[in-house]
Amino acid sequence: MVNENQIEEVLADLFEKMEFAQEPAGLYDPLRYMMSIGGKRVRPRLCLTVYSLFKDSFPDEILLPAAALEVFHSFTLIHDDIMDKADMRRGQPTVCRKWDDNTAILSGDVMSIESYRMIAKAPVEVLPKVLELFTTTAAQVCEGQQYDMDFESVEEISMADYMKMIGLKTAVLIACSAKMGALIAGADERTCDYFYKFGYDLGLAFQIADDYLDAFGDSSVFGKTIGGDIVNNKKSWLLTRALEKSGEMEKSGVLNPAYGKTALLAAMHMKTATEADRAEKIAKVKGIYEEIGVDEDAKYEIIKLHAKAMDYAGMIGLGKIRYEVVHRYADRLIGRNK
Repeated sequence: MVNENQIEEVLADLFEKMEFAQEPAGLYDPLRYMMSIGGKRVRPRLCLTVYSLFKDSFPDEILLPAAALEVFHSFTLIHDDIMDKADMRRGQPTVCRKWDDNTAILSGDVMSIESYRMIAKAPVEVLPKVLELFTTTAAQVCEGQQYDMDFESVEEISMADYMKMIGLKTAVLIACSAKMGALIAGADERTCDYFYKFGYDLGLAFQIADDYLDAFGDSSVFGKTIGGDIVNNKKSWLLTRALEKSGEMEKSGVLNPAYGKTALLAAMHMKTATEADRAEKIAKVKGIYEEIGVDEDAKYEIIKLHAKAMDYAGMIGLGKIRYEVVHRYADRLIGRNK
């Protein structure tokens, strides 16, 4: 079994040496830029970690599909940033700000195509299953993004709708990463399916942690402006839970109206024209979150989903050493700073 330090070295080498076409520069320079600004490489790391539980080396037949997961994820981020009109990504200007929206769209498109070129390097004997998994996942990610955009035009969504959206937008690609590592390693169908379930619940926890950090993280560590979800009334886990919980508490008479659902809805409509306006809105909404305890609720939900993911990992029958490798990956992902 390959150890975790070796995986770090392999990942660093893989992305340092990754090459794309040189011309036209206007198409490929933004792609190179996006890959160069880093990130945690969550998805290829999980793919290689799972693969390493069964194999002792990393041939191209796993390295290139693992890299494809990151290239595809980066493509979705480029397009997300256009839709969100985002200025910063990983502490650096977004592609659409550094260049323009049209350049970002086209470079994102070619990034998606490059991901399929890499996926196609999977072993011939499992390539149909790998392609089916990846293609299904890619479509699901787009479905999740559409739900996310649909929700922007409504004031409130149910928690069930929120969980469905993040399941598609975030969790399925992490689940795909885990299952792909097992598939290419030659694991049986039962094992592959349990790794998918492990990755899916871990992905849910990961997204809720991201939502939490957007409100309560440190921008210098998180790599994004804190409070962006609040400013844009994004349907985060915190907002969804706050609207649900404040309404319940207000009806029962146990909550000061200043922190109730009516107050929260009013805060959502606060102006955001200036930096001072945005800061005031963020402070107001966060104050309501803290008063009704949704910040702590989010932490509990993350822990619960993490535990559920590890239950699935436990069902695989990995043995103590391999199980601990998976556990450390999950702990690192959910306890991340970025």
